Amino acid sequence: MPQNPDDIALTGRTTARPETVRNELTGERADERAKTPERGRVPVGRLVGADLARGLAVFGMYAAHVGPDPSEGGATGFLMELAHGRASALFAFLAGFSIMLITGRRTPRTGREGRQAVAKVVIRALVLLALGTALTMSGTPVEVILAFYGLYFLLVLPLYCLSARPLAITAVASALVLPQVLYVIQRALPEDGASGIWAWPADGDGIVSLLFTGSYPALSWVPFVIAGMAVARLDLASTLVRTRLAITGAGLAVLGYGGSFLALHLVPGALKALNAANWGEGGSAASAWWSDTWGYPDGSTTADLLVASPHSETTLSILANTGVALIVLAGCLAAVDTFPRFHRIARPVIAVGSMSLSAYVLHIVGIHFLGIEDLPGPPLHVLLGFIVAVTAFATLWSRYFRRGPLEWLLGKATKPAERVR
Repeated sequence: MPQNPDDIALTGRTTARPETVRNELTGERADERAKTPERGRVPVGRLVGADLARGLAVFGMYAAHVGPDPSEGGATGFLMELAHGRASALFAFLAGFSIMLITGRRTPRTGREGRQAVAKVVIRALVLLALGTALTMSGTPVEVILAFYGLYFLLVLPLYCLSARPLAITAVASALVLPQVLYVIQRALPEDGASGIWAWPADGDGIVSLLFTGSYPALSWVPFVIAGMAVARLDLASTLVRTRLAITGAGLAVLGYGGSFLALHLVPGALKALNAANWGEGGSAASAWWSDTWGYPDGSTTADLLVASPHSETTLSILANTGVALIVLAGCLAAVDTFPRFHRIARPVIAVGSMSLSAYVLHIVGIHFLGIEDLPGPPLHVLLGFIVAVTAFATLWSRYFRRGPLEWLLGKATKPAERVR
């Protein structure tokens, strides 16, 4: 199958042979880079580090869905809790890369090329909406992200022409404002939920669910995608840029988690209100600055806005999880391109990341057919079995094909976009 930069956009797969590298991936032609080496720059021709980060995100979502329950404690429980919320946030963050890889990573496409790129994003979004809704309606106990993912594509698409700075400003502004808007809207919605066309399909992801009430409400998750778009605009071959990303990520993580810790312990009555209101199965809200083992905010108190636990949909949570995503991406880019031996060792995980849609859907299908209902909760060996199976499949598949099976089908589905004039 011929490699087309447009066809890698859902997974961000950038593992084309070096001689076929295009400027959509690095912003420059590969032969030009060879002629103009610069100090402090890593001579990369492709962003396989992004695939590594995406592979880690897939494994993290596996851990959140079929791993042991974090409330069991110990080292295993701690690792499972690290994956909760943060893996899906990284997944959404990397969606920004997907959009930019289609529309032009360093420089947005214009004219006919630009219109075709926009059409491809729209088609992919509609396919993901349909696929995610179908998986949700299948009865799987997993909160499937794909329909939400498709909506994110549509909502942020008008921003694809912006440069890195305005995208970063938009990401920050949306993180500061939208969670509060979401809080107000959720309080205003009827207690029995939406009805009519707004709740369609009844057993799937209705419009209100996708925007406001679902596990990944667009109103509080698009900041991750916009942040990913901003980072994709940068010269990620630069060591200085990667260092700044890692430092920024650490700062955001400290601001989010540290800010939540201080707020919960300094604001009078905050912990007491959360302990009285949460619908968890026990535990103290003192850990709500980073963990969801205490329960979840139920919207009955404004103290909910002070937590940074996974899926709390707060500004502090978004800042913290964006920081984690930046650290992971910067680390993966640096590790893959700086240490050739590590690159070889990490190839199986990179293969999973290069076909993340297929890997994600496969684990949903596996959960459905194995009849696993109590999630999270299965023993550790079940999680390890899922990871080994998908890694073996991805490694074997990538030896013969350049794209995963669903990625290839998705590429075919976008062919009609080439007729746009």
